[in-house]
Amino acid sequence: MTKADIVGYISKETGIDKTTTLTVVEAFMEQVKGALASEENVYLRGFGSFILKKRAQKTARNITQNTTMIIPEHNIPAFKPAKVFFDAIKGE
Repeated sequence: MTKADIVGYISKETGIDKTTTLTVVEAFMEQVKGALASEENVYLRGFGSFILKKRAQKTARNITQNTTMIIPEHNIPAFKPAKVFFDAIKGE
């Protein structure tokens, strides 16, 4: 499913025109990205959480040049589904 599919479905279900729906969906995504960029988690009750996971510093190897490099500690975004969401996907 693409963003256009989501916009089309929401537009059809709510009766709101597609341009307004697209604006709302894009604004939602920007708010989630902005919150994660400022290291805030986003909690959507009944759906799930957009969270940051910390990756520890590690040593990696470049096998083509036979060298090692240090990859610094960094955050990665992740999604943790709510129990209701998870159970719906499992079919319970």
